[in-house]
Amino acid sequence: MKIIILAGDTKSTRYIYNGISTQINLEAVLLTKNASAKTILKKRVYRLGLLHVVNQILFQVIVVRFLKLFSYQKVKKKIQELGLIDSFIPKKKIIHVGFVNSMKCIDIIKSINPDIIIVNGTAIIHKKVLECCSAIFINAHVGITPQYRGVHGGYWALRNRDVENFGVTIHKVDTGIDTGDIICQNTCSVSPKDNFLTYPLYQYALAIPLLIDVIMDIKNKKLKIINKDKRESKLYYHPTFTSYINGWLINGIK
Repeated sequence: MKIIILAGDTKSTRYIYNGISTQINLEAVLLTKNASAKTILKKRVYRLGLLHVVNQILFQVIVVRFLKLFSYQKVKKKIQELGLIDSFIPKKKIIHVGFVNSMKCIDIIKSINPDIIIVNGTAIIHKKVLECCSAIFINAHVGITPQYRGVHGGYWALRNRDVENFGVTIHKVDTGIDTGDIICQNTCSVSPKDNFLTYPLYQYALAIPLLIDVIMDIKNKKLKIINKDKRESKLYYHPTFTSYINGWLINGIK
């Protein structure tokens, strides 16, 4: 079987590649290009409103930078404890495909003709890409769906005092945001010493063995789907500065 990764150029992509490639041969890693910051901000303002987006920017500029400064050693130690590998992907495996919905990306996927495409950290994928080949597109979402779609699913589960739903979902990719058929899920607990930067590390550590199992199920034609249609579906966005501070002070969620 031909298996490729279609992803953003991020640490999480490296975690997934290095974790899976120890057991599964990966044909290539197709790295996508992000839209400009200006374009992303315009879309956010249209969807959420100017004041909300400004509050999100304050979170990124103040809170995330503060956490990175004072949690560097904690994050480094947690990566090691969880067995995540941040080594760079071999250059011979990397193909730069531009925007995920571009004709260049489509043409490269067609030329490889993969059986499985593992998606990570891309923009929403259009139907024309999903239907450009016969491959199954799967994604490791850092949240339990459909309850925690969008971003930072683990953080929001903790904020909602829904600790039983701190976990990860492997699902098929469709044209929605984390709305594809659920293949499997797993959960875990975290320490009160953990914070916004360490939560996703637990989730990627959960995701890697699940992805390997799903790939083997596809190979052996044993893939199954979980039906959770009756669960509440909610889409989450980046925290704002004020909501994060409130969550820290009131709920103790850093």
